[in-house]
Amino acid sequence: MFKKFAVLFYSIFVLNLVSAQHGEPTAEAGSATTELSEKDKVSKENKEFIDHHLLDAHDFTLMVDKDGHHIGFPLPVIFYDNGFHAFMSNSKEGFMHGEATEVDGNFYKLHHEKIYKTDANGTLAEDKEGHVTSEKVLDLSITKSVLIIILVSIFMLVLFTGMARSYKKSQVPTGAARFLEPLVIFVRDEIAIPNIGHKYKRFIGYLLTVFFFILFLNVLGLMPFGINVTGNITMTFFLAILTYLITTFSGNKDYWKHIFWMPGVPVPMKLIMLPIELLGTITKPFALMIRLFANMTAGHIVVMSLIGLIYVFKNVAAGVAFPFLTLVIYLLEVLVAFLQAYIFTMLSALFIGMAVQDHEHEHHAAH
Repeated sequence: MFKKFAVLFYSIFVLNLVSAQHGEPTAEAGSATTELSEKDKVSKENKEFIDHHLLDAHDFTLMVDKDGHHIGFPLPVIFYDNGFHAFMSNSKEGFMHGEATEVDGNFYKLHHEKIYKTDANGTLAEDKEGHVTSEKVLDLSITKSVLIIILVSIFMLVLFTGMARSYKKSQVPTGAARFLEPLVIFVRDEIAIPNIGHKYKRFIGYLLTVFFFILFLNVLGLMPFGINVTGNITMTFFLAILTYLITTFSGNKDYWKHIFWMPGVPVPMKLIMLPIELLGTITKPFALMIRLFANMTAGHIVVMSLIGLIYVFKNVAAGVAFPFLTLVIYLLEVLVAFLQAYIFTMLSALFIGMAVQDHEHEHHAAH
């Protein structure tokens, strides 16, 4: 299991390297052709394992034994197709080994963690590019990512509720509050107040929530169980949408005036700047979404690629150098887990501050 886990992200590199070394196969290079085919097969298997690790899953796999059996626990599968259907992923209706599953007379198949309607043979229609065109159902399952989100939400609720109650007894922090209080003060004094100003109290609850939520999810993403919630673009999309909605509905008249009809700017320039400013309101949350998603996904790729180099080179030097480099990068990922939570929160506060700032009030105060 560890070997498969180690080489999965290096598969594309291996395929490109072999192609570059051997070029087009010839009659004199039979052994090279065999080697290329074998590595091509390994590359394909590793790519499938990459997808399994990075994508969401309808069951929770802790490890894979030497026989290829998945060790973990099932999760509820819930989807809508002419009515709601629900069952556990390990039940007789569960999606096992990519085969078709019959539910109330209809057949469904799980492909790349998406549920498609199919026939009894599990056939999926594809276009010329190999993309599945079969009908998808509305999937409402409690997947691995959803489970982690629920658990982290409950954990935060219990943790911070207990922290608030402890301050009713004493102003001196105890227990987890000793570690969390400096972070709470940091978010308030270094993120909220400098970027939002005197109106920060309206938004400090959201900023603290999103900071600790992303932080805990990032830390869990470093665990060896494929918990890659913040590396899921759907998750980062909804986090960015929350910031966008808060910014949009909190914007004052000065904010919207500077978007639709900038004061002090010639009319022709106002007409040119209007679509640019409107586009800017969309690109800001888009940047939040991509930044968090790309950084957390890249971290997984780098760590696992370095481990994979051990099994590609298969020598003493690789066995000594790459574990050390992996440890260094892994420690760096711990820093990145905190850094990305900080950046997302800081940029959210910056965008909110731009929306609620009183430009005319500051202009008169300056004079």
